Amino acid sequence: MGLLAYLDCCSGVAGDMLLAALVDAGLEAGFVREIPARLGLDHVRLAITRGNVGALAATRIVVEAPHGQPLRTLAAIREQIGRAAFANTIKEQMLAVFHRLAAAESQVHGCGIDEVHFHEVGAVDTLVDIAGVIAGLDHLGVEKVVCSPLPLGRGWISSAHGPLPLPAPAVLALLDGVPVEDSGVRMEVVTPTGAALARQLAAAFGPIPPMRLARWGCGAGSQQRPDGRPNILRLLLGEARSETKEAQTVEIIETTIDDCPAEICGHVGQQLLAAGALDVAWLPATMKKGRPGWLLRVLADPASATDLCRLILGETTAIGLCRRRAQRWTLPRRKRTVCCAWGEVEVKEVETPNGIEWRPEFDSCQHLARRHNVPLRRIYDEVTRLAANRENMQEEET
Repeated sequence: MGLLAYLDCCSGVAGDMLLAALVDAGLEAGFVREIPARLGLDHVRLAITRGNVGALAATRIVVEAPHGQPLRTLAAIREQIGRAAFANTIKEQMLAVFHRLAAAESQVHGCGIDEVHFHEVGAVDTLVDIAGVIAGLDHLGVEKVVCSPLPLGRGWISSAHGPLPLPAPAVLALLDGVPVEDSGVRMEVVTPTGAALARQLAAAFGPIPPMRLARWGCGAGSQQRPDGRPNILRLLLGEARSETKEAQTVEIIETTIDDCPAEICGHVGQQLLAAGALDVAWLPATMKKGRPGWLLRVLADPASATDLCRLILGETTAIGLCRRRAQRWTLPRRKRTVCCAWGEVEVKEVETPNGIEWRPEFDSCQHLARRHNVPLRRIYDEVTRLAANRENMQEEET
C-alpha cells in the first residue's frame, strides 16, 4: 500500500502552510528551493526557517520575489506551467488547481473564466506553493490525501476587488460540498489557494483514517491568530491500514418518487455509482394519496454529495431531497484472487466479529460461469471452499 497523507487543518489551510508542512515532515529543502527555477521564475528565492509558533516547533516558508509582478490570466498561467520542468502528471494537477481558482473567481465576480485576472492567486508565491505542494507529494510517494473538515474565519479582508467578507466568496465557491466549521476567529484561515489545493488533492474529508504513522510535520502560517493559538497545519504521513474497523463520515441523500419510469430509475442508479456514490438503494414506498413509489437512498462522501444531489434532480422527476450526516462503520476487508478449475476469481476477505469470511465477487464468478457453461452456484461453492482452506489464494491490492 502506498503512502497516505492526512491534512490536519486545525488552524485552516494556505498554500505556504501546506508546503512548509511537507518540508517539516521530511521533504528535502533543496528539492523545494529548486521549484522557482523549474517554473522559469528568475530572481525568486525561498527562505525556509524553523522556529517556534507558540509552544510548537514548525517550519515556515517565505517566497522572496522582486516587486511589480505582472497580473496573470488563466491563459498566461497555462503557458507558464506548460514550459515548466515537471512531469506532465504534475503539470496537469497544477493546471487543475488554477482552473478551480479561475472558475471560482468567475462565479463570484460574474465574468468569463478566461477574463479572470489573477491578483492575489496569480502572484509568484501562489505559483510556487501550488507547484511545490503537488511536486512534493509526488516526490514523497504519496498516493492518497485525506483532509480534515475545514475551519472558516469571520470578519473582512482587503483584496484587489475591495473589502471582502470572510470566508472569502471564492473560498465558499471552492468548498461547495466540503465539510466546514466555524473557527471562532476573526481572520482569514482558509485562503483560496489552500481551498483549491485541498479540494483538488483530497480523496475524502473527515477524521484521521486508519494508518501506521511514519512521520509528521507542522507548517506555520504567515499570520498570528488573535486567540493566541498556534497558526499551523499538521501533515501526517503513513501507510494506509485496512486491518481495522473503519469509521467514515458520510452523507445520506434521500428523495421519494412516484412518477418516474422504472428504466429511468435503473439508469440513475448506474449514473450515481459512476459519479462516486458509495451505495445506492431503491426501496418500495407508499406515497401520499396511496400511490406506490420509490424511496431513493444514496450514501455519499461529503465532498461529492452536492454533485450527486444535482445529478438526482437533473435525471429524475424529484423536485426536492433531504441530506443528513451519519457515521458509517465498515468491516476490515481485503481483495484476493482464488485460482479454481475454471480460472481466477476475485474474492473479498472480510473480518467479521465471528471470524474471517470469504465472499466471491459476483461479476467474476458470473464471467466464468458464462464462459465455461457451468452453473453459477457450483463456482460459488468451489471458490468458497478453496478460500476457506486458503488454497490457490493470492492477495491483491486492498
